[in-house]
Amino acid sequence: MGKILVTGATGYIGGRLVPELLARGYQVRVMARADKEETEERWPEAETVVADALFPEQLLIALKGIHTAYYLIHSSGPAQKKMGKPDIKAARNFRKAAEICGIKRIIYLGALIEKHKLILLKNIKPVSVAGEFHKGAVPTTHLHVSLIVGSGSAPYELMKSLIQKSPIIFIPKWALNKSQPIGLRSLMHILVGVIEKEETTGKSFDIGGPEVLSYEIMLKRMAKTFNKRKIYWRTFYSGVRMYAYVASIITPLPAAVIRSLIESFGDDVICRNDDDLLNTIYKPLRFKEALLKAMSREERDAVYTRWSDEYPPAHELAIKLHELKTPAKYISIYSIISDKSRELLFQSFCTIGGEAGWLHNNWMWKLRGLLDQIFLGVGITRGRRSNTSLRINDVVDFWRVEEIKEGTKLLLRAEMRLPGMAWLEFDLDNIEDKSKLSVTAYYEPRGIRGKIYWYFFLPFHHVIFTNLLKQIVKRA
Repeated sequence: MGKILVTGATGYIGGRLVPELLARGYQVRVMARADKEETEERWPEAETVVADALFPEQLLIALKGIHTAYYLIHSSGPAQKKMGKPDIKAARNFRKAAEICGIKRIIYLGALIEKHKLILLKNIKPVSVAGEFHKGAVPTTHLHVSLIVGSGSAPYELMKSLIQKSPIIFIPKWALNKSQPIGLRSLMHILVGVIEKEETTGKSFDIGGPEVLSYEIMLKRMAKTFNKRKIYWRTFYSGVRMYAYVASIITPLPAAVIRSLIESFGDDVICRNDDDLLNTIYKPLRFKEALLKAMSREERDAVYTRWSDEYPPAHELAIKLHELKTPAKYISIYSIISDKSRELLFQSFCTIGGEAGWLHNNWMWKLRGLLDQIFLGVGITRGRRSNTSLRINDVVDFWRVEEIKEGTKLLLRAEMRLPGMAWLEFDLDNIEDKSKLSVTAYYEPRGIRGKIYWYFFLPFHHVIFTNLLKQIVKRA
């Protein structure tokens, strides 16, 4: 088989699929929308091409010489329900470019809820991503997946957080609808398996686990697995927006992502396969087995990808600090001299955030995060993918790693709601036989509100950053 293209490789599923394919000896090309530094660092044995599915000329370059392409591009949040024009346009561009480049096969992963709703509407071809691929000349394997349970997945982290943090679990009517949750490991087996089974070409499959469970039952089983006693209260109120908003305050997930998950519980979503071919590819994990595997990953701090890798949408296209036409308008620099080695200091500031918190004045960081969540921002509870390691595009609470240089530098880009753009940079330099540790805040305001925001918080900078530096040195 020739070279394989993986789109959406920096997302939750794509980031797990690429190493699986490489481990099995496939030649892999990774398609990224922005700077390819991250993908080249993560998978040096794979080829990386920068392309956006909304630009046909870029797709022609990405698909040149490709035998099979995985299409893992999709919207996050409520836009998924509406199947917005960008999704359809991207799929149409991809289909046409695949035909021009002579691609032998496309493997598309979509949502099972999407397929069921469209079938009910009897309108699958004109309005869906799957419908776009149905129109094409390139044979497409359509995979429609139910709820994914795995380390770092949005459903897993939502349910886990509710179990751990909420004494009362409210059960609205939609929580009684049923689905077939599938373990992440099973999904990987299918994605790799279909490429090795020529018989799956041009066919459509619903994929899920062996159990049909409601959201209520999943929560109860998870609580038992975590050894947590909870009060379950069935309620007649089923407001999706309000439930998502309240859940976003106490869980790592933003309201938009929770809304998308809740909408997937809007109807029973059961697999409807007439073909037993998938049974020859994988043995699906039961719900408890999938939970235990996810928990094991977390305990070993070996979560490779996370839902936050692809939220907010298009975060990788955000303006980088070095892309500003002029230096940031406001800059604050604070430094400290230490006898500690650069290696220890670098390791210390690369483990801030998440469960470790921000070392000093932690209540200020939490308050800022809570305010952000109240106004439907990402908040501070997103935490981190790993407690001990960082890579480009990793989330650190309401920041995202924009640049990291081993032993010298960490640059974080703000993703909280701001009237402007902000960055936080940690730097290390040598001064004779000592280390100079600096933290620099960059801020580019947007209008008069942006300037007011900067000067309002400026008096707090000295207290926050000087104490942060002291604690980084102390912990090193």
